[in-house]
Amino acid sequence: MDVFEAIKDRRSIRHFKPNPITDEQIEKILEAAIWAPSAGNLQARDYIVIKDHDTKKKLCESALNQHFIQEASINIVVCANEERSAWKYSGRGRELYCILDAAAAVQNILLAAHSLGLGACWIGAFNDGAVSKILNLPRGLKPIAIIPIGYPEQKPNPPPRFSLKDVSHINRYEAKRRTL
Repeated sequence: MDVFEAIKDRRSIRHFKPNPITDEQIEKILEAAIWAPSAGNLQARDYIVIKDHDTKKKLCESALNQHFIQEASINIVVCANEERSAWKYSGRGRELYCILDAAAAVQNILLAAHSLGLGACWIGAFNDGAVSKILNLPRGLKPIAIIPIGYPEQKPNPPPRFSLKDVSHINRYEAKRRTL
C-alpha cells in the first residue's frame, strides 16, 4: 500500500465486527509503533495491549462510555514515559517530548492497522487517573491514547479538510481566513 494512499484512505473506525485479530497482526502493529521517530531516540513510550473484556469495559467507562472500545478486538493504550525522556531532556522532555514520541507512535499504529485491513480510532477523551489505575501504571507513565483496533464494520466518508493554501505559510505566519 502506498503511504500517501494509506494516509488519505485511513478513517477513524468506531464500529467493529466481532472477528478476532491475530497475535501476528498485533506484533506487526507494535513493530510499526516502535519504529516511530522519537526525541533523542529515547523511545519514551510504552504500550499496553488489552484483550480482556472486563478491562475493555472499564476503559470504556473511563472514556466517556465510548462503547466501541468494548467492541474492538483489542485496545492499545499508548503511554508517554516521562522519566525516560526527562533523563536526557529534563522538564521539556517530561512535559513535551515524551508526548510527541507517543503521538508519533499512535500515527504509526493507525497506519499499520489500516495497512493490515483493520480499523482503529485515536481516543484522547478519557480520565487519565482512571486509566492509570485500571492498568496499574506506575508514576511517570502517562496514558496518551486509547486505540481500539478490529475489523471495521463500515468505512466512513472522508471528513472535510482545510485547503493547503489556508493552513500553510512560507517564511512567516500570515493570518488567513479558514473555512472547511
